[in-house]
Amino acid sequence: MQGVREGRHHHMNQPELRSISEVAEAFDMSVSALRYYDELGLVPPAQRRARVRFYDEEALRRLAFVRLWHDDGMMSLDDTALIMAGPTREQWRELVSQRLTDIAETAARLNDARRALEHLLQCPRDNPLECPVIGEQVQADVHRAFQ
Repeated sequence: MQGVREGRHHHMNQPELRSISEVAEAFDMSVSALRYYDELGLVPPAQRRARVRFYDEEALRRLAFVRLWHDDGMMSLDDTALIMAGPTREQWRELVSQRLTDIAETAARLNDARRALEHLLQCPRDNPLECPVIGEQVQADVHRAFQ
């Protein structure tokens, strides 16, 4: 197609397009993931030629946002799609605020798990099931389950 730049072949004032396989390799992801993101409307290609998707700089930026928000565990794909669809400031701030709360709760659980594992490494008991410190935590959990 005339007027399209690929790879290192540059023409004046024409956007550089990268094939789906180039993008997948550069971002260390599968081609099928990119196709899925396209199907969801998250990262539509700038152009298609002979059934091959080509991505411009804007699409690559959208992909980087998806990876930041979804792949790094910040948000679900649904929430990522919602934010990328351009909700009102109030809507996206509420979504981000809820996600921050969720992440803080997860971080607290992970911190508790880290402390328990660190304790087990220092525990003088031969069997971790006999550790009195962990045993107290387990008993408290059993008690909470039937409250």
